[in-house]
Amino acid sequence: MPDKMRAAIFVKPGEIVLGEKPVPQPGPLDALIRITTTTICGTDIHILKGEYPVESGLTIGHEPVGVIEKLGSAVTGYEEGQRVIAGAITPSGWSNASLDGCHAQCGAGTQHGWKAIGGWRFGNTIDGAQADYLLVPDAMANLAPIPDGLSDEQVLMCPDIMSTGFGGAESGRIRIGDIVAVFAQGPIGLCATAGARLMGAAEIIAVESVPARVEISRRMGADHVVDFTREDPVEAIMRITKGRGVDVAIEALGKQATFEAALRSLRPGGTLSSLGVYSEDLTIPLDAFSAGLGDNSIRTTLCPGGKERMRRLMATVEAGRVDTAALVTHHFGLDDIETAYDLFGHQRDGVLKVAIRP
Repeated sequence: MPDKMRAAIFVKPGEIVLGEKPVPQPGPLDALIRITTTTICGTDIHILKGEYPVESGLTIGHEPVGVIEKLGSAVTGYEEGQRVIAGAITPSGWSNASLDGCHAQCGAGTQHGWKAIGGWRFGNTIDGAQADYLLVPDAMANLAPIPDGLSDEQVLMCPDIMSTGFGGAESGRIRIGDIVAVFAQGPIGLCATAGARLMGAAEIIAVESVPARVEISRRMGADHVVDFTREDPVEAIMRITKGRGVDVAIEALGKQATFEAALRSLRPGGTLSSLGVYSEDLTIPLDAFSAGLGDNSIRTTLCPGGKERMRRLMATVEAGRVDTAALVTHHFGLDDIETAYDLFGHQRDGVLKVAIRP
């Protein structure tokens, strides 16, 4: 094993560069994995733009697929050379939050002035996955073996995108027969659409204007696709639902306009499930909020992590219930990660997700 490795390093807002770092050494409860595939997330773009603060010098990335290179002395139940993933959220398994069933908020504090960054450590408070090697803390709570027969690309969405999208459907508490609207069909929105279908939604309305994403959204389960550049999405949703509104609206972009439209599209007593990462204050209009008398719920989600969550997601892929491989539209080597950031950050060439292979 080499002493040095390549890593995508955050320098300052507007600058992430490929640099060199020492290969980390695992402590007793840790594992070192050699990254075989990773990707870039929309949250990484927020970091690049300075909209989400992290320390200069941090390795970015929180979506690892790899092979166990070295195990800590106290880690049992795994073998070196085993193919694994780890979730973007890495709960310890023994914290108050973990033991209370809120694994995503394990370790929540006031770092960076945020109260609920929770168990998101990779590329946030510790070095992340856009590198040759990644140190996984609390390995026995977080490493999930990849089933035989599944490729890296088939499980690449599990650490974050699928977990987050499905989490939006789960937080919305979708019931069999519900009508659901999903605002924005980027990777997370597409997974939210798939999650809504899996949870039993009878009718799914996607809001999207990009033709390629419209096509994939239908494959993921959308029954209707509203092009917000051609018509007001709230009016269209009310027309489709015959004035009733939707039971659950999932907001998957992180903008005031989509948040407000999602709120306005709800039936009385409906739920707004918010997945977006917001970089500005939100305003809740009085009429859309029914002056606080509409019996509506607004729920936020930080994607669930931990090995059991990853196992369940990979089991869903293995069973053929969902196929997210189509979300990977571009491939790069780690040496070309700055080019990949430029492409993904500017959303050129029909990009959805990129696969980064060291």
